[in-house]
Amino acid sequence: MRRPPDFADLAAPGLDAFEALAEAALLSIPEPWARAARQVAVRVEDFATPEILSDMEMEDPFELTGLYDGVPLTEKSVMDQPMGPDTIWLYRRPILDEWADRGNVTLGELVAHVLVHELAHHFGWSDDDIARIDPWWE
Repeated sequence: MRRPPDFADLAAPGLDAFEALAEAALLSIPEPWARAARQVAVRVEDFATPEILSDMEMEDPFELTGLYDGVPLTEKSVMDQPMGPDTIWLYRRPILDEWADRGNVTLGELVAHVLVHELAHHFGWSDDDIARIDPWWE
């Protein structure tokens, strides 16, 4: 009889592990978007700030797994004064919660899925564009 795995000594991946998963996902973005995708800052936090949740009209911090903060490329102008780098925020605890609820994907796959969804806001991608990069969208 096969023994179940011993999870007693395991801990949830921390912010550093999530950053590594996000970096791997970012490096897997195909051309012609790869270079531009790497120009977007990716940050990982446990949760969105109360201010962001308020702006998004959300009460439950577990509802927000990621957020694009910037001006989409389809709306940028050479006349714009940059206010800072476009940033994708990934929220570790809500992603972990969704991962545990799903139970059918790896954590790396879910992080990549959230990252691609947020990149879609940056690039102004259609659903078809997203589906070419992220098979979950199909």
